[in-house]
Parts: sequence; C-alpha cells; structure tokens
Amino acid sequence: MTNLVSRAYIVALLCMSSCWHSAAFHTTSFGKTSLGLKISSSRSPTFSSLKKAKVIASVTTKPLTKLSDSMSVVSPPVDERENNKDDETLFEGPFKGIIRDYKARLPLFASDIKDGLNVQCLAATMFLFFACLAPAVGFGGLFDVATGGAIGTVEMVSSTALCGLIYAITSAQPLTIIGSTGPVLAFVACLAQLAKMLNLPFLQLYSWTGLWTSAILFVSSITSASNLVKYLTRFTDEIFSLLISCIFVFEAVSDVGRTFSSPASTFTKALLTLTCAASTFTIATLLKGLRKTSLFPSRVRNTISNFAPTIGVVTASLIARWARVVHGTKLAGLPSLSIPAVFGTTSGRPWLVPILDFPVWARWAAFLPALMATVLLFLDQNITVRLVNNPRWKMEKGRRKNNVLDGMHADMFIVSILTAAQSLVAIPWLVAATVRSLSHVGALSKYDKEGKVVGTIEQRMTGISIHSLIGCAVLFSKPRKLLTQVPLPVLMGLFMYLGTSSLPGNEMWERVTGLFKDKTVAPKQRWSDKVPDKVTSTFTLIQVACQGAMFWVKESPFGVLFPVVIAMLAPLRFALEKQGIIKKEYMDVLDEE
Repeated sequence: MTNLVSRAYIVALLCMSSCWHSAAFHTTSFGKTSLGLKISSSRSPTFSSLKKAKVIASVTTKPLTKLSDSMSVVSPPVDERENNKDDETLFEGPFKGIIRDYKARLPLFASDIKDGLNVQCLAATMFLFFACLAPAVGFGGLFDVATGGAIGTVEMVSSTALCGLIYAITSAQPLTIIGSTGPVLAFVACLAQLAKMLNLPFLQLYSWTGLWTSAILFVSSITSASNLVKYLTRFTDEIFSLLISCIFVFEAVSDVGRTFSSPASTFTKALLTLTCAASTFTIATLLKGLRKTSLFPSRVRNTISNFAPTIGVVTASLIARWARVVHGTKLAGLPSLSIPAVFGTTSGRPWLVPILDFPVWARWAAFLPALMATVLLFLDQNITVRLVNNPRWKMEKGRRKNNVLDGMHADMFIVSILTAAQSLVAIPWLVAATVRSLSHVGALSKYDKEGKVVGTIEQRMTGISIHSLIGCAVLFSKPRKLLTQVPLPVLMGLFMYLGTSSLPGNEMWERVTGLFKDKTVAPKQRWSDKVPDKVTSTFTLIQVACQGAMFWVKESPFGVLFPVVIAMLAPLRFALEKQGIIKKEYMDVLDEE
C-alpha cells in the first residue's frame, strides 16, 4: 500500500510538472496589463512607453462603484502592474503571498460583517445550514464504518462546526465553504486498511499522516505554491465542477431508488420518499426561477427566490409529517436526520490522540501516505477557490482584475493549520467543498432581469452563522430535537437541488445538452460562430470521457488516486492543442477564461 501511495504521488508531481512546462511552452508573453503594455519575457517596456501609459492611466482611471445597496464598502483601485507580479513566478519568498492576501482583505473585515446583515444573507444561511449539516452527518456515518468506529458522526459534525467557523472568520475568501469530500473519505478508508495490515493503531497513524500533510501544506502556502493553479484552465474547472454536481445528483437519486428495492421498505414508504424528495427539489427549483418572471413586485419575487430552498425543505417536511399523522408511523414513517444525543467521541476515547505512543519508524513512514493526502487536499482546495474566484461572479473586494489566485495562499495557510489541529484530536480533515461553495456564491449573487450575474454580496456573516448553527445543533438539545424532525428524503431532494443549481454557467453542460439540440433553432452561444460544430462536439466528448474516467476512479478500489486524475487534466488539455486534435484558435475560444 505504501508503495502504491508513493508511486501515485510521484505520478501526480510529474503531471503537475508537465502542466507547468506545457503552459510555459505555450505562453509567449505575460499578456497585457491594465495600462495596455504588452510585457514580453525577453525585455522590459521602454521609458517612453511607461511615460505614455502613465498619462493614459491618469486620464482613464476611475474609482470602483458599488455593486448593490447591500455592499456598502468596496476595495479601492490598486496598481494592477504591482499586484500581478506574482503571476510571473511559480514560487515566491516566504509568506509573501499570504501577506499580500491578508493586506488586501483585512482592511475590509468590518464591511464583511456589515454587508452580511440583510435578508438575502439570512436566506443563504438557512439554505446552506441544511446543505452543510446533512453531508456532515452523512459523511460521519461513512467515516464510522470505514474506520471501525474510531471516527464517526460526532467528530465529523464537530469538525464541520468548529473548523468551518474558524475558516469563515480568518480566510481571505470567506465565500468558500469547507467540508469533507468523497476523495478524503476514500483516502481515510485506505489509511485504515493500511493500519490494519501493518498492525498499527489507526488513530496514531491518522494523526501522524495529518501532521506531515499539514507541514507540507504549510510550506506550500508560505512559498505561494498555489500559483501552480494559474496553469489550470476552464477545461479542468468545468470537468471538476460538473463531476461534483453529477455526484450529488447521482447519490440523491440512488438513495431514493434504494427504498423501492429494499425489503424493509413498504411501497407506501417508498412512494412517500419519492414524493418528499421530488417536492423539495421541485419547489426549490421553481421558486428560485421566480425572479425571472413578471409575477409580483420585484422585491417580493427576489425575497421568495432567495428563500426557495428553505421553503422547499419546510413544505416537504410538513408533507411527511401529515402522512405520518394520517397513516401512522409504521406505514408512513420515514428515516430522519440522525444527530448524536450526547457530545462525546464515537468510541468513548479521549479527544487528544497519544501520538507519542507510536513506533518511531512508523512516524517517519507516515510521510509516504501524507504525500498523497497533500496532493488531494491541495487540488481540492485550490480548484474550488479558483471556481469561487471566477470573474463571472463579479466580485470586487480585495480583488485584482480577473485574477483567480486572490486569497489562495492565505486560505491554504489556514487549511494547513486546521489540518494539524484536526489530526491531533483525530477529527476529519476538511477542505473547500465545491458544490457547497458554488451554491453559497450563487445564493449571494445579484442578478439582472435576464438572469445574468451583476454582483455578489461579499461578506463573512453567512459562513459564521452557518457553522455557528451547526455547533448549536451538536451542543444543545432543543435545536437537535427539532432537526431530527427533518426526514432524510427531504435532504435528498435538497442534494439534487444543490447539484443542479451549480449547472447554469457551466459551458461544458451547455455544450453537452447542445449535442441533442437542433442547431437551427437552438440559441446562439459565444462559440457558435467561431468554432465548427464538429470541433465543438469533439472537445465536449473528450471532456465527457475525462469526467467518466474520474467517476470510475472515484467509485473503484483505487479511489485514493482521484487527485492524480485531476492533475492529469491540465497536461491533457495542452496535449490536445499540441497534437493538433483541437487547433489553437479553436481551443482559445472554447477554453477562454
């Protein structure tokens, strides 16, 4: 197992290196700055060019304006030439990237609190509370099985509440939501099997692996290794995002479908399960789209749309309760959200792991699986933050123009510290969760009449509130008792909504659905008149094949290699262009940021 993990990590590093060199090979210049100067890698701009640029800048530079009434403070304009110097190098001096991220964001901390005090943020909090609590409980049960009871639901929910709260307060991109993911679960399951095979205590192996992982992530954060993500493109983003969305929908549909095949379930329960899940999904989806209609005044439409997921959960829960009252628990009783009644470790062990009660050789050997864990957490974290930082969300606070790297170094620093703390008490490692983060951003976005994003409420209050409420659900009996009234099928419907709500704006999804549309009547896309249909179809089918391969790896016994497949997407994209499968002029259009 250790050989497999070490080899897999080496493959991942080679893929990353290939991605870097391929990107460098295809890049002939550093691009254009905001002042219109094209800076070549071979020489610097002349004095006359700089003087001319200075004159133009003094005439054309304008202050930033507010995106909405909810966002009272926006970061001032900054010199983009100075801020984009980090884009020219892969690694930077110690803490340089972290300091830059916090220097841009900390002055806005007060506005991050003030801008979160509005109705839309309240609606987002209620929606994301269920969207974060349900996966925490679900993953907790899976961790319990995978680790033989060493790590369970209490540890998972506690980690989600406490670490999520710390991240929301201290991160440089507070709209990112951290949580457990499927690849992390697969890795921990392999780690438990490794401990059993080597006859080592699992908790100590988990702790030492996590401490090594934390150390490597810490070094990567202080050296700005997250700059590597700038070589990823829309090609990778779309595949990864669509895969996670499909996994959410697939798991929800599978859970609902299992009730029809389970011997322990009656047809009435199965039908009620389908009704509750479908009601949650349908109500949330229909009400979310209300903002695009002409019904009711705009303020009413927007308010109902913001609370759409919450209304769906409450309505479906009332339907389930009505069925239980009318037909009885035996006939119409549905499984509900299960939250531990007592706050304590699953196995009754002390919270602090005795890490010194572990062989010295094993402490050093834990470095090998830590390499794989590092690749997994590094890619999951940075790809998700890159998606959150996408220019289409129109964010402005502490941001450089069209720069997806903002906040990555500081956030990786926070993740490394949290990973060390989580390892010492053996609670699950958390990393940026793609679907939950994108749903968070989408719930805070402002739209025009055509449904296009015109701005996003950038603040910390939703993240702080969501994880504070999760903590209350663990510590206090009354909210815990209330949450146990929510049937699991209702949450399955919410998962389906989470998965589908991330699809709008994903051009890969638009191209996949376009394969089945009549081109003569289908709406024109930005690539329609620039790229032949055959090339577009080839590009799309390659992305679908990559997604299928990733899904297969995730579900296979080699699920721990999932991050390696992600790392291979970037060099694959450049290989498609270099080998002439997709011509450069077409690739530039289809893969445009």
